[in-house]
Amino acid sequence: RFLEGQKAYTDVLAENGYTCGISGKWHLGDSQRPQNSFHHWYVHQKGGGSYMDPPMVKNGQLIQEQGYVTNLITDDAVDFLETHAADTSPFYLSVHYTAPHSPWSRDNHPAEYFDMYADCPFESCPQEQRHPWAFTLTDNCLNNREMLQGYFAAVTAMDRGVGRILDRIDQLGLARDTLVIFVSDNGFSCGHHGFWGKGNGTRPVNMYENSIKVPAIFRHPGVIPAGTVQEGMVSAYDFLPTLLDYLGLPLPEEQSLPGRTFTPLLEDPHAQTRDDIVIFDEYGYTRMIRTHEWKYIHRYPDGPHELYDLFSDPDERRNLAEDAEHQ
Repeated sequence: RFLEGQKAYTDVLAENGYTCGISGKWHLGDSQRPQNSFHHWYVHQKGGGSYMDPPMVKNGQLIQEQGYVTNLITDDAVDFLETHAADTSPFYLSVHYTAPHSPWSRDNHPAEYFDMYADCPFESCPQEQRHPWAFTLTDNCLNNREMLQGYFAAVTAMDRGVGRILDRIDQLGLARDTLVIFVSDNGFSCGHHGFWGKGNGTRPVNMYENSIKVPAIFRHPGVIPAGTVQEGMVSAYDFLPTLLDYLGLPLPEEQSLPGRTFTPLLEDPHAQTRDDIVIFDEYGYTRMIRTHEWKYIHRYPDGPHELYDLFSDPDERRNLAEDAEHQ
């Protein structure tokens, strides 16, 4: 139980009258027993695996499902919405897809999605020369069209699932009372920089922009201006304080949190952005400090270290860490 002794934002929500549900991936230890105040618990027994016929946990029961896991997660999420749409108390729902995690082989994804990319040139995923740190377990993915088709198929199936959920929110008349957040826990390289994977796609682990930048979309009709893009820098650390601030709920007093709210950036497209923000990230023995212009990566105990000028070198090709001019 990796969150044992820590108060999650779902605990705060439940304390304030929210019914909390999860559909999909837990992957924070013990999946068989509901944790952190979740009332509805439909999770993958192992966090991930084959996309077909997944082993799931539903409210304490181990079940072997039949079908495509992305669709099953969506079905359960829609059921939760329908069950609680008329509640007098508020609800919260985590929809945690396993997509687009591996495996990406043809037999793991419906033909309607996989074949959609049969002729795709995949120009956004250059298969670069193998990175000297590339993790050997993913070497078979480089220059492999089946892997690219499977990855894109997984994303497309997830996209359709998100669309089904948004449509149902609208049909149930919940849109103006519901904040929808689409976000991820890590980025991914499909051949960029010569490897497949995220931070642990290389040894030593990496902090490339591809690995650390994630989508973050917030939707609340009538409150959050539609069609706007915020350039202000934020961190995943900011998620908990932002969500609770948005809902007018208190932060857990017993925890010292590194994040801060960015609610003003959501509600006002002209709000002052945090141009001078510094983001600290930890990935095992690796640390990263990131500003708008610079990124410094320090590996303990003895490197290698990296320094990039992201204005002139956004693809992080020129490591300036050993450059005397930048010491």
